[in-house]
Amino acid sequence: MTKKNAVGYTHKDYKMTKDFTLTILPGDGIGPEAMAEVRKVIAWLEENRGFNFTLHEDDIGGTAYDRYGVPLADETLEKCKTSDAVIMGSVGGPKWDEVEYDKRPEAGLLRLRKEMGLFANLRPALVFDALIDASTLKPEIVKGLDILIVRELTGGVYFGEPRGIEDLGNGQRRGVNTQVYETYEIERVGRVAFDLARKRSNHVTSCEKANVMESGKLWREDITALHAKESSDVTLEHMYADNCAMQLLRNPSQFDVIVTDNLFGDILSDAAAMLTGSLGMLPSASLGDAGKPGLYEPVHGSAPDIAGQSKANPLATILSFAMALRYSLSCGVEATEIEEAVQRVLNSGTRTPDIMAEGCTEVSTSAMGDALISELGV
Repeated sequence: MTKKNAVGYTHKDYKMTKDFTLTILPGDGIGPEAMAEVRKVIAWLEENRGFNFTLHEDDIGGTAYDRYGVPLADETLEKCKTSDAVIMGSVGGPKWDEVEYDKRPEAGLLRLRKEMGLFANLRPALVFDALIDASTLKPEIVKGLDILIVRELTGGVYFGEPRGIEDLGNGQRRGVNTQVYETYEIERVGRVAFDLARKRSNHVTSCEKANVMESGKLWREDITALHAKESSDVTLEHMYADNCAMQLLRNPSQFDVIVTDNLFGDILSDAAAMLTGSLGMLPSASLGDAGKPGLYEPVHGSAPDIAGQSKANPLATILSFAMALRYSLSCGVEATEIEEAVQRVLNSGTRTPDIMAEGCTEVSTSAMGDALISELGV
């Protein structure tokens, strides 16, 4: 598969030493196992491509709660803020289901996004040729699929006030969440989408519910104005979010970059992810203002049921690190090199249990990482 934003490789790109500081947060469940394979890639880059990484490792989520009593310690947050990028594993698990809401593992991730000012979540939906039969859609519908969903991350119904559950008496209660956006929030995520589209197929689809929601009407008007003012070179299309969900199943190849709000982005990115056939293959990035560190994590969960069994697929975490190279470290050449090595590993038939298929070879988490390193050496 040829990525729309692929960059060619030449040896001359590796003459200069590249010094970066990374904070690594392995997380819960299978996170530490997958992150161990990222460390192999980091070591390979240092040995073969002139990188020098300073690594800070700490806990987040349930492991941080067990260690610090909170899902994200202040000192951990400071390490993240002063790094060039943060690489994170998934958080959560039944062990912490009864913990207070504001101290649950997921609260650590939400705080990290907020405190780092990460307002744009990038969720690629890529169909690798070797895994095309894993999709529930026909191969001719998803072959070569490469969609990038840009989700606003710090506003909308997840953060709006007022919110809460109110006791009305007589056995009745009322739950309230407020969907609210301001122009600056819409414009800044819109700029990210337009900028990314210029490096791909130059097409943005903006999704909302302007037909029934005032916040959606504002979203459409502000994206339209931003497009006219700053990004008329990019093709812009508006689509209602429910129609977008249908079109993702009907004709996903029509999309390049989709930009949408927090709630619809949550839903649409999960729907797009399933077009690929495996959540275990999908990375993500959360970005803020230019020059600030980004957060990179796999889309899949912490999978506590297989933790410690060497069954986890590390490729989504490795691909998240590749996104860090591209978007935070401005090392697109090396990012593409890793992505193409992943493609070759899959083409060879090497599989972890989650993507196992007839005629392929099942390997452990560590063996999958070793296979990738072998392909990087080609």
